[in-house]
Amino acid sequence: MPEPVDAATARTQLAQLTVTEEVTPPGYSRTKFPHWATQHGNCDTREVVLQRDGQDVVQDAACRAAGTWYWPYDGASWTDATDLDIDHVVPLKEAWRSGADSWTTAQRRGFANDLTRPQLIAVTDNVNQAKGDKDPGKWMVPLASYRCTYSRAWVQVKHFYNLSIDSAEKAALENALNNC
Repeated sequence: MPEPVDAATARTQLAQLTVTEEVTPPGYSRTKFPHWATQHGNCDTREVVLQRDGQDVVQDAACRAAGTWYWPYDGASWTDATDLDIDHVVPLKEAWRSGADSWTTAQRRGFANDLTRPQLIAVTDNVNQAKGDKDPGKWMVPLASYRCTYSRAWVQVKHFYNLSIDSAEKAALENALNNC
């Protein structure tokens, strides 16, 4: 994952985000966020993230990855890429609730495949599924030593995409950033 902004920048960006009550506008579907777009050759976004986030990763002609991955959310290591998900740090449904419902399909595709900002990270599937579409007011990474990085990434992504936050989300992020 690209290194997120520093804590001071994240605190400034957090203060600039619009705080609103969280509601889910009708019409959400993951298919409205075309993800795992082809990046090059046979490699889609998922395979590029697996390559980027792993150690000693090799890819076959179909771009399937083999290697070792360390998951910073809980400190686990994995060697089977099928046990990994690519986490959208800011989940797609959370983005929908925060303003992406008004975006074009092209904007949602860009968000779902963003390799420039700290939006995508290879993680173990069971913890990613436990996170689901929750924001930091409802879920925080289990590994305390990674909470600062996760919060900085969350704020940077929300700020870049001009997405709103709710008050519980903001409080959780302020707490994490104040402990950086």
